[in-house]
Amino acid sequence: MPKVGVYVCHCGENIKGAVNIQEVVEFAKTLPDVVVVRDYQFMCSDPGQELIKNDIKEGLVDRVVVAACTPRTHEAIFRVAVESTGLNKYFCEMANIRDQDSWAHWHDKEGATKKAKRLVASAVAKVRLAEPLEDRFQDAEKSVLVVGGGIAGIFAALDLATIGLKVYLVEKQPSIGGVMAKLDKTFPTMDCSACILTPKMVEVAQHPNIELITYAEVEDVKGYVGNFEVTIRKKARYVDWDKCTGCGHCMNICPSKAPNEFNLGLDKRPAIYIEFPQAVPKKAVIDADNCLYFKTLRKTGKTACQICQKGIPSKNIEGCPAGAINYEDKDEFIKVKVGAVILATGFKVMDKHHFKEYSPNCPDVLTALEFERLISATGPTEGQLKRLSDGQKPKKLAFISCVGSRDERHHSYCSKVCCMYMFKHAKILKEKYPDIDLYLFFIDVRTAGKDFEEFYVSTKQLGAKVIRGGRVSAVDVKPDGKLRVRAYDNDLCSPVEVDVDMVVLATAIEPGPDTEKLGRLFSASCGREGFIREVHTKLYPVDTASKGVFVCGCVQGPKDIPDSVSQAKAAAASAAATVIPGKIKFEAIAAEVIRDKCSSCGVCVQLCPYNAIVLEEYNGVYKAKVEPALCAGCGTCAAACPSKAIIFHGFSTEQVLAQIEAIVEDYPNL
Repeated sequence: MPKVGVYVCHCGENIKGAVNIQEVVEFAKTLPDVVVVRDYQFMCSDPGQELIKNDIKEGLVDRVVVAACTPRTHEAIFRVAVESTGLNKYFCEMANIRDQDSWAHWHDKEGATKKAKRLVASAVAKVRLAEPLEDRFQDAEKSVLVVGGGIAGIFAALDLATIGLKVYLVEKQPSIGGVMAKLDKTFPTMDCSACILTPKMVEVAQHPNIELITYAEVEDVKGYVGNFEVTIRKKARYVDWDKCTGCGHCMNICPSKAPNEFNLGLDKRPAIYIEFPQAVPKKAVIDADNCLYFKTLRKTGKTACQICQKGIPSKNIEGCPAGAINYEDKDEFIKVKVGAVILATGFKVMDKHHFKEYSPNCPDVLTALEFERLISATGPTEGQLKRLSDGQKPKKLAFISCVGSRDERHHSYCSKVCCMYMFKHAKILKEKYPDIDLYLFFIDVRTAGKDFEEFYVSTKQLGAKVIRGGRVSAVDVKPDGKLRVRAYDNDLCSPVEVDVDMVVLATAIEPGPDTEKLGRLFSASCGREGFIREVHTKLYPVDTASKGVFVCGCVQGPKDIPDSVSQAKAAAASAAATVIPGKIKFEAIAAEVIRDKCSSCGVCVQLCPYNAIVLEEYNGVYKAKVEPALCAGCGTCAAACPSKAIIFHGFSTEQVLAQIEAIVEDYPNL
């Protein structure tokens, strides 16, 4: 017969404050096969664990129940303690009497105590039927895929490559750099963004351990941690990058124009283009949707403009001097095998057209990122501050914060960086144009970061006017072209109206357009805001629900550049720790199909959220099979199988039924 030991934790006041510990101890002593019951202030401490280990070593117990905190964070601790004595670690069970009891029923001590007793009874019933299980190990590829070539992806790739791992860095744009490449300066140090970013971009391209794959997207993912097989689609460039020298001659002679995505559509670019002057790699691509050659070919079946390839001989204009143009180029699919993946695909800025009250169709109402390009030396006006409506220099500007952020109609979260980049813009303008009038409209100012408050104060001292109140109600276009901003000033306790020449909207940071698709491909779930969700906000901030898939940068949520870099380094360290040992450990808690019982219905295949079950041939018939490395131990398949052909190791049917019976049983001393 099993000898069960029950160990009840006080957790300071976390549990003891809502649960009568002594009652739980006395109740546990009456449960079947329980031979030892102890309580201690902090069971997870060294002395607490020693209580368990000593009882096992002395032969008093061979099954362990710890009534304490959540197994999500503490189960591993107690399993290690049990395993160190020679006992199978799966003979340890936890009753979560903190998160599921004391925290939930803090003001009902009697009810919380009764619930704690039932949870302990359930855990005891389960552990009595526990069978010894063994973890499994599989070889791991010593390589990592980084998806996204912004500042977070760049630093993750460099850290991994520096310690000797093979890295595949995939970026969907022709160049790496991400949103940071579009910035003029960075707060609070006011560094030139390109000056600090470009050297890192070049370092990525030159590193022997990094294979840079730009203008490409992840199409399919198979496998599991340690052994991912990823299919990448390299989009047709119609330019041979082995020949292209990045001279830009093709751009100068191309007659077709299209909106310039790098400048957020504020100007036009040729149909054949290099993304921006510091692009890495600095290679041209043809935008087939806007290229006259491809448009004519699709419409008439005939070829037309080939100026980038052949030039215009009658005007002595040569085509590509390197002979790099290739109209026959096709998408290419490549497969890479990696042991871990880092998702770093960044964010997008919320579109201003969601806010009709701010006159978004007016060319002088810009988003903050559009304004960033406007004042950048590589932007549409070469850094000169001009109204897009008439080319005149504005004398008065208004900045509006929290446009789409902290707004239940759109996004309830704070976008975190908006206050600071508004002050950055104000500082740039006041230093360059001292006579300009600036009005900064805030709900409230948030400057929680190193040197942020000092930056805020110094910007105000330059003369920027900070107006604190509720959300700006409207921006109206007056007959003379001026923009009237209507708001409320809390300091004056009255409505205010300001006429300005230009308005800048600090629109929200949103998940990128491909974030949900990327999450599905890698089985990494998204939160309600649409960003990739981490496993635990505090303890596992870069881990996702899919083992071996890590996250960093704004794909996980709004953050500034330092936080993105810090998280990238953390993700790189976690990925490295996963693949460097060369072997991956998989817990024994997983499903297994008894194939002789399987009816081949396929219900489990459809229901498995981790794509861990397939139908494969077995004795001439297709039967279900679970890939243990992919199985996350959710139990969906075992519960749904109509033939009862699936065993769930660690949570057998007998154990689950015993738990249920223990919970509903009417104990006389409850």
